[in-house]
Amino acid sequence: MTSQKRRISGTARVVLTTSAAVWLAACATSARLDKVTTAAPIPTSKPTYGSFGVDTAGMDPAVAPGDSFYRFVNGTWLQKTEIPADKSSYGMFTTLAEEASRRTRALIEEAASSHASADSEVRKLGDLFASFMDEAAIEAKGVSPLAPELSRIAAIANRRDLAAALGDTLRADVDALNTGDVTTDRLLGLWVSEDLNEPSRYAAYLMQGGLGLPDRDYYVVDNARFTEVRQKYQEHIATLLRLAGITDAEARARRIFELERNIAQVHWAQVDTQDVAKTNNPWPREELARRAPGLDWEAYLGAAGLGQQREFIIWQPSALTGIAKLVGSEPLQTWKDYLTFHAIARAAPYLPKAFVDESFAFNGRVLSGAQQLRERWKRGVDVTSEAMGEAIGKRYVEKYFPPEAKAEADKMVRNIIAAFGQRIDSLTWMSPETKKRAKEKLSTLQVGIGHPEKWRDYSGLEIVRGDAYGNAERASRFEYQRNLRKLGKPVDRSEWFMVPQLVNALNSPQQNSIIFPAAILQPPFFDASADPAVNYGGIGSVIGHEIVHSFDDVGAQFDARGKLANWWTREDAEKFKAASQALVAQYGAYRPLPDLAVNGELTLGENIADVAGLAVAHDAYRLSLGGKPAPVLEGFSGDQRFFLGFGQVWRNKYREPFLRRLLLTDGHSLGEYRASTVRNLDAWYQAFSVTPGQALYLAPEQRVRIW
Repeated sequence: MTSQKRRISGTARVVLTTSAAVWLAACATSARLDKVTTAAPIPTSKPTYGSFGVDTAGMDPAVAPGDSFYRFVNGTWLQKTEIPADKSSYGMFTTLAEEASRRTRALIEEAASSHASADSEVRKLGDLFASFMDEAAIEAKGVSPLAPELSRIAAIANRRDLAAALGDTLRADVDALNTGDVTTDRLLGLWVSEDLNEPSRYAAYLMQGGLGLPDRDYYVVDNARFTEVRQKYQEHIATLLRLAGITDAEARARRIFELERNIAQVHWAQVDTQDVAKTNNPWPREELARRAPGLDWEAYLGAAGLGQQREFIIWQPSALTGIAKLVGSEPLQTWKDYLTFHAIARAAPYLPKAFVDESFAFNGRVLSGAQQLRERWKRGVDVTSEAMGEAIGKRYVEKYFPPEAKAEADKMVRNIIAAFGQRIDSLTWMSPETKKRAKEKLSTLQVGIGHPEKWRDYSGLEIVRGDAYGNAERASRFEYQRNLRKLGKPVDRSEWFMVPQLVNALNSPQQNSIIFPAAILQPPFFDASADPAVNYGGIGSVIGHEIVHSFDDVGAQFDARGKLANWWTREDAEKFKAASQALVAQYGAYRPLPDLAVNGELTLGENIADVAGLAVAHDAYRLSLGGKPAPVLEGFSGDQRFFLGFGQVWRNKYREPFLRRLLLTDGHSLGEYRASTVRNLDAWYQAFSVTPGQALYLAPEQRVRIW
């Protein structure tokens, strides 16, 4: 299941739990709040990390907080921690995910041993996992599961056939408002979501696609690293073709790559793809052939199941036009080779070991830097979660989530929303008119905690034990059809876009909603036994982050109904933009690699959410004290513990190939720079006595204050 919308982390599909007591149940609450609840007493039971919730053994006291707060909080951990061989990065998210995989495996294997009826949900879960784990059966079948697909491609005789074949591959596998999910290896991507211009109805968004590499820059930027990747990619294409018995593999690989490079040259850059003002382009169906000639749109949409759709929102118009032109101009055989390769590449995880190893050698080692293929059972957990995520989530909730903790979650969310309302009231740069609109939007914010109120129905999904490839294909089409069925129906504003076992959180600007899956409400983000200051710095900053997404550079363009509409005075909008550009410059100055800096424009929305989210969480923590002083614990003041709790959750290490990939494609800054958000808060300077001359010091007038 693809996580959607504006997320706290770019790490997708992370599943976890811990041995700590789980304290969350489902709730959905209104944001009409005006009272802050005081913090709970400091717990007497032992927290997961340290004596008050922070891993003080992982700190490096030799580093001054004002020189590198990230290393002050995490320096010893960074020195001692090695990235596991099967990982491209490692940190708090992945630490939690490892335990989650083990627990999720137990849930699935319990289902696999079930004697339930063949059409039951629990039996389907078990059969999905067991089919993927049956390597002997997969080896025995060889490439035969893929033969019907390859035969259909080989039978393409003209451009209409080609358009139909391309349309048959369309899936709802992109999300226009999430920078981690804005491209696909299929010719185009479909996103079914609320209409930007009328959020009471669903719209069909068409987005650029067609690339096997992560982003257009991998094809068009000339440097030594990308030149090497491009060469290895062509070798990878040829190897997969040979494994499938395709002749003349090297020549075909060169032609496939050149076709993809031509596609990349018409793609929009990531920053432009985030600009909703540029991307809101409704096209009547009949305009597709005129504005994007070259692709037989009737054949394409008919094969895609969109034959009755009368309007589309085209996210990147010039890219769509350019791609359609290539469909009409590039040799038919090249397109057939292209479809053949991508069919093999998508099938590789479900084919014999030679395909799996080759897929990992390129996608895992070359693109992400991992040194070792993950154990098969871990991949099996991911495959099963991808196909039936909420079916697993339901069992996860039943086994690990007691209902008693709703009040704790609800209290913290309410405190932080109330604190944000007070911040709006106290803004000196915003006019009363814009403040009124902002408070109206805050009052209609929907909050979902833990898990959805209703679960998805998998009764229509066919799972056949022993058919790993077929199960994956049917699950993919099942999810696609679920999205198509939304079109023409009223919007379901209770829909969740993440499963409960995911360590993440999101904001949907079109729903004006925020969601916190159960699994993120665990140490180090939240620990019922930890000091409240640490919890406000951890999960509190995450809650604040998601609230602020409704008011970041993208969210601020949506009104209280979730409609793309201006609710700002011109003067206030200009002030907001000026503050945003200061943040762009601040993050753009960070250079994690000698030849590559953080893209301040690409990461702007997440950075706004981090800065303002941390500020509002700190306000909420202070308010929760009820005017009483916070105790000093192990020599740390309450404010110090708050910031330590924040800095701890962003500890992470990256392999260089993956780090480069993130810098080019992910809207989230790296962990070190997310922790460095503290340099914009006056309270951090006071807490750690940060002075001029230290590396992170900013003069008061240089500190970015947004919201």
